[in-house]
Amino acid sequence: MGQLDVPVLPVTTVHGQPITMRDGTVLRASVHYPADGQGHRTVLVRTPYGEPTLRSEPVTAYLEAGLAVVLQHCRGRGDSDGEFTPWVDEGRDGADTVAWIRAQPWSNGEVVATGVSYLAGCALQLAAERPEGLRAVVATMTPYDFYDGLNYLGGAFTFGSAHQWAALQGMLGALHDARSGDAAAFGRLGTAAQLMTGVPPVDVPPADQPVGKVFPAWREWVDHPERDAYWTELAETLRHDRIDVPVLHTAGWFDIFLKGNLENHRRLGGRLIVGPWTHLGRDGTAGDLNFGPRASAQAAMLEAEHLGHLLGNEGGAPVKVFVMGRNEWRDEQEWPLKRAVPTEFHMCPGGVLSTEPAPEDAAPTVFPHDPADPVPTLGGNLMLADGRNVGARVQETGHPGVRSFVTAPLTEPLEVTGELTAVLHGSTTAPGSDWTVKLIDVHPDGRAFNVADGIVRSPSDVVRHEVDLIATSQVFLPGHRIRVDVAASNYPRFDVHPSRVASTQTLGHPSSITLPVIPA
Repeated sequence: MGQLDVPVLPVTTVHGQPITMRDGTVLRASVHYPADGQGHRTVLVRTPYGEPTLRSEPVTAYLEAGLAVVLQHCRGRGDSDGEFTPWVDEGRDGADTVAWIRAQPWSNGEVVATGVSYLAGCALQLAAERPEGLRAVVATMTPYDFYDGLNYLGGAFTFGSAHQWAALQGMLGALHDARSGDAAAFGRLGTAAQLMTGVPPVDVPPADQPVGKVFPAWREWVDHPERDAYWTELAETLRHDRIDVPVLHTAGWFDIFLKGNLENHRRLGGRLIVGPWTHLGRDGTAGDLNFGPRASAQAAMLEAEHLGHLLGNEGGAPVKVFVMGRNEWRDEQEWPLKRAVPTEFHMCPGGVLSTEPAPEDAAPTVFPHDPADPVPTLGGNLMLADGRNVGARVQETGHPGVRSFVTAPLTEPLEVTGELTAVLHGSTTAPGSDWTVKLIDVHPDGRAFNVADGIVRSPSDVVRHEVDLIATSQVFLPGHRIRVDVAASNYPRFDVHPSRVASTQTLGHPSSITLPVIPA
């Protein structure tokens, strides 16, 4: 039997370590460092989700690599004092924590920051403060802006995901308040927990949803449907032009923050890794599809990629993407790919999708919109109470508010890798309308899976609607067909248009979707 030579690694661990911020608020952290009397580069992770989320951090791997680790609760969450207001304090609090770390005898003065989702946002906001000693950031699945791509997309409220996160934060806030002796917090806790299950009623406008009673920030998001001073002030906490450390970006084709990751990469540079992942799942299964044994974060050695970046060991291709359909990883030199050929697919009468445009005198396609019966969300880049309703889902047909356009079966594989945009020429009888577009892969057996989708909210006097479907890397295989669905709603992924008026939608046939086709 083989014997292993495993060195003993004595470690000092301190739980509940108080760290005082510039305004006197005390935040608390778990601190781990090798007990060797030496100074160490330190990994900082900051979370608003409480201690359970910190258990997923690879603390042992960090320590074995010679790093110290600080896992800190954001203010007003977990063991930290203060009041939690989303995004407002994270940059300053992060910078104050870096200064504290650098003053410790177990620190060598160098700090790196990492995280997923809000935690990654904390790392980027910290970097925007430019604290002395910060050396690198790993930002996984995080927005680039607090309005666009987070709470709103194409002018529509990202209702379902925002509602789920607000209910979660309402619950976490109530737990924090209960620990500090607030007896009324238990009532809020029960309400928030109940709101985290099920689909919010469609007949209740966002401003009247009960989640606003357990998480006040909800009302602010709803009260500011356009990018106004509220959002621009928040954006000042994430100034990309102030971030001057290397950033490794990790994204998922089905993640709610795909747009954010890609935009962060465009603005900041650095390496980019994109897998077939959802916001909460990186095991290679996204909704109803499994993308094979190489699709998981573990198979992609994502932890090693992150650790290497935190240690300053840069390596690997500038861009690494998972190509769905072929289900393989591929290294690239840039994003978006320069060799991609923008190819228009036209939506033609009779439900035909073709590279040939429709005749100029083609009759328009007409379909209804009923705000009391919106098109139901089936998968996509989102986070709902039903954790199964995410990623690539089988797309059911038959809803009266959807019009589909589909190609003939393909005779050759067609790879689409890059940014996706649709242009719709349409009018509505309502005071305003949402226009949604969904790109779909139809399999030979008839099953159809969503690939990407987008939305734009337009006033009634606008007849040209540009819809951003973000991006993908998808090979449509021989025998498959490409389908595009057009509708005026996608609930609860997005809120129903505020006019809440039943309407007739008229789609003209200069309408098209542009796909970035990779030459064979």
